[in-house]
Amino acid sequence: MIESNMENSIELDAVDLRILNHLQQDASLSNLELAAATNTSAATCLRRMKRLVATGVIERRVAILSPQKMGAGLTAIAEVSLDRQGAEHLAAFEARAIAQPEVQQCYRVSPGPDLVLVLQVADMAAYHALVQRLFTQDANVRNVKAFFSVHRAKFDTRLALPVARRP
Repeated sequence: MIESNMENSIELDAVDLRILNHLQQDASLSNLELAAATNTSAATCLRRMKRLVATGVIERRVAILSPQKMGAGLTAIAEVSLDRQGAEHLAAFEARAIAQPEVQQCYRVSPGPDLVLVLQVADMAAYHALVQRLFTQDANVRNVKAFFSVHRAKFDTRLALPVARRP
């Protein structure tokens, strides 16, 4: 059994880990397909899936779209430093950032900049428009350092799963 490090710990056994591994590769599997792939009965698979969702191990199931085919082929990583770092100032900027659909990821970091954002936009014109909305109009933004992706060597949403201990 594997005990997670979440606030509400949940024990994950080898069957749970097989289910999670298959779902990370293809969340569109039907319950019957997932049960067959994980060598469990459909009822067991469904019960475990419901538990994994209810306990928050599975946060959500989504489709991953191709940025290029959707017209959002420019990826930028922005380091943002604020003038005032009080909790209310960080929270206010964070709320504005995550409200923008172009902001795919938002992290408060330490040390260094206050936040790191992963941005997905159509092109430099779209990036400039986002800069105007998010960074330029906020008097609390002291500095933005942006990096633009020229090649994506890897993109994955999967987590490395622990190996289940034998009883």
